[in-house]
Amino acid sequence: MKKAINIRLDETLLAELDACASELDRTRTYLIEKAISSYFDTLDEMISDKRIDDIKSGKEKLISLEDVFKQAGIDV
Repeated sequence: MKKAINIRLDETLLAELDACASELDRTRTYLIEKAISSYFDTLDEMISDKRIDDIKSGKEKLISLEDVFKQAGIDV
């Protein structure tokens, strides 16, 4: 199921989007969906880097799997 959203784009960016959509005979929505989908790998890397930085700085801490099992009352 698709949901509608509203976005604001710079006029130059919108013109480029429209030109690409016209050239490829695709809709704006199709191209935006593809762009966002492709960008998720980059976002995953950014999130991973942030989590590693948070661990290194002490904002977050790691819990070993053994400790998780102990807290859950699971014998290993």
